[in-house]
Amino acid sequence: METVDMEGPVSIKEILAQLDGRFPMDEAVVEALPQGTTFQSVENFGTSAWTITGRIMAIGPDGTENAYFLKVAYGEHGGIMLRGEFESSKIIYGIMPKFIPKPFGFGRYKVQNPATYFYLSEFVDMDVATAPEPVEFTGRLAQMHKTSQSPTGKFGFHVATCDGKMAHTVEWEESWAVFYRKLLVGVCKLDLETNGPWPELERATEQVATKVIPRLLGTLQTEGRKIKPCIIHGDLWEGNMGINLETGDTLLFDAGSYYAHNEMELGHWRCEFSSVFRSKIYTRHYLRNYPAAEPVSEFDDRNRLYSIKGAINYCAGHPGSILRKTAYNNMCFLCEKYAPTDGIDKYDPRIDPSITGASIVPHLLEGLI
Repeated sequence: METVDMEGPVSIKEILAQLDGRFPMDEAVVEALPQGTTFQSVENFGTSAWTITGRIMAIGPDGTENAYFLKVAYGEHGGIMLRGEFESSKIIYGIMPKFIPKPFGFGRYKVQNPATYFYLSEFVDMDVATAPEPVEFTGRLAQMHKTSQSPTGKFGFHVATCDGKMAHTVEWEESWAVFYRKLLVGVCKLDLETNGPWPELERATEQVATKVIPRLLGTLQTEGRKIKPCIIHGDLWEGNMGINLETGDTLLFDAGSYYAHNEMELGHWRCEFSSVFRSKIYTRHYLRNYPAAEPVSEFDDRNRLYSIKGAINYCAGHPGSILRKTAYNNMCFLCEKYAPTDGIDKYDPRIDPSITGASIVPHLLEGLI
């Protein structure tokens, strides 16, 4: 096992510099390989903002050489992140085994210090640069949403999962409005810890949480209306999907799932960090497979509301991001329309990316592009 000095640098970029090209391997990973498999080698493979990623080569019981994908993270939060991905991937793989690489294991390295965790899955050679074909991809995504069944019939998940490095609030709730309020308030608190106070944003957040969400999302489960809790990827933008080079199938990875209103999945597509999925053709084709909930006329407002979570979550992990201003502007729009209040700004369409088309390069500061 290669050691890492966790008293000093903690960013993945700095940890990689410490390792100087070596991959941090451990016997616990070898033991997690399928029974009868013989470990051969491991090498760095790919880049990640919050983890170290590699490819393992091993010989199977029948003598064939197989590849596995390995992800490593540090600290107890790293354990939460990778356990969440493992549990999320198991659920998705159980529904649609060709839509996500097969998960093999999650665990802790035997070395005690620093606390090191891993996630092991099938290795799939993917094209991550080509945009997915809209009809095929959205059809598969809608199928995943429609086929899934919440084990409790509620919204939530059985373990904590993450969007990036930020943990979701996923306690089970019968009310989607209550679940989303807790989820959004949770990421807004993380944003305040990262980026500091902003009184107008905090007032807008309170108004959205106490007035807009009950009005806009509470409506989905009143007057006889029902929405099904669906498994969602939880962090779906083009950076977390690829195309299987062998089969041509679209694939998801880096899942941070929970059972949600299916439209929640599309909220990320409105954010500046998403460029491919910002094209209306993806949402249009998705809705042909899974029509918008009633009231259909409020779909775009719900999509704006759902995008706030993704934008604020990104800000919590990227200090100083302009997405904070976007999220606040979207809050102002929703407050003006559904719950006017004093002490916040007027919505400004000139800085609305859904109008201007503005975008960012994700993870630019981490040097991972």
